[in-house]
Amino acid sequence: MGMTMSEKILARAARRPSVAPDDNVWVNVDVLMTHDVCGPPAFGIFREKFGSDARVWDRGKVVVIADHYIFTSDEKARRNVETLRQFAAEQQLRYFYGVGDDRYRGVCHATLPEEGHTRPGELLLGTDSHTCTAGAFNEFATGIGNTEAAFVLGTGRLWLKVPSTMRFVFESEMPDYLMAKDLVLHVIGDIGVDGATYRAMEFAGPAVEGIEIEERMTLCNMAIEAGGKNGIIAADEKTREFVGDRTRRAGTQGQFETVSNDPDACFEREIVYSTSEIEPTVAKPHSPGNRARARDLGDVAVDRVYIGSCTGGKVADMRAAASVLVGRSVAVETYIVPATTYVERALEREKINGKSLRQILSEAGCKIGPPSCAACLGGPADTFGRLPGREVCISTTNRNFPGRMGSRDSQVYLASPLTAAASAITGHITDPRDVL
Repeated sequence: MGMTMSEKILARAARRPSVAPDDNVWVNVDVLMTHDVCGPPAFGIFREKFGSDARVWDRGKVVVIADHYIFTSDEKARRNVETLRQFAAEQQLRYFYGVGDDRYRGVCHATLPEEGHTRPGELLLGTDSHTCTAGAFNEFATGIGNTEAAFVLGTGRLWLKVPSTMRFVFESEMPDYLMAKDLVLHVIGDIGVDGATYRAMEFAGPAVEGIEIEERMTLCNMAIEAGGKNGIIAADEKTREFVGDRTRRAGTQGQFETVSNDPDACFEREIVYSTSEIEPTVAKPHSPGNRARARDLGDVAVDRVYIGSCTGGKVADMRAAASVLVGRSVAVETYIVPATTYVERALEREKINGKSLRQILSEAGCKIGPPSCAACLGGPADTFGRLPGREVCISTTNRNFPGRMGSRDSQVYLASPLTAAASAITGHITDPRDVL
């Protein structure tokens, strides 16, 4: 029996000729990532179990990123960032992206690929559930807990169960009013928030092949919202060009080997969608699986629009939002948060009709914050864009649980940057086809 992409990567990591779903294997980790929320407890467990003088298994394979609670006066948040800094210095880690210096980058899941840490065929683990984002680069990437991370820090290994694979095929090309966010919200609404529990979610088909790398990241990013163990996409020339460019630029490992499904690979289930029949999609409060069509929610007035996060704060997302807002003004508070400093620079570099994206967004009346996770995870009271009360917000983030973006009394609708920007113009949830 042949193997799927996910199975091949885990077989390589386990140094075995083959693996099958439900096998439990010891795997060797290529990259471990942690951040300011989970890093401090993981480091504490590492020292407790391996000794106060213990060294990490490979200082070139541990990536530490400050991104969640950083632009705040909160003392505990500042303490966490300092804990990262101290650990990175003590361990002489090669890749520490702090805050307040020229090494700062931004949201971990966007920083990892930008800095050349996501490579086809590899195993990437991170102390964040949206680590699955990196599956867009043809690797096995998944989130783990702090205790598991502590074990990996000391050994470079972890005990994993091999997931079976569910395959989602999107036929036909992507219409210009749709984005990857619409596709993945459609899938989650279809199978439910537990429909892919501990499965690898493979995204394929002409629509996936046709979209840019950052859009593929959006698909894999939200695999966890359906319970997926990981998301994954086959490599193509776009993948090789993106990864090759970033690894050369950052000086990270330049050698990688792509993987593909064997002709006789076995999938637990394959679901085929006609992309042209999917409409702009929204997830209503308080679940990513609470699916509705944007055009059916026109009576929902919004107080705030939020465009940012690892899901919706990339260059492609900013470009999409600006394409709607160019020459227009927002009717409600609209917060823009670029995911990374690279995206922030792109706001100046990229232009539409001779105007930079930053100029377009600013002239439309948007508030632009510094690169970070910002309000995606709520955060301290002074977090940029945080929802303090009973606001109704349409957001490009990935979760809309009660209190996720601040107050438990707020209501969050998840949508694509196109739909969010269209709603910013009208002040109510709006199908982007109405304004494009």
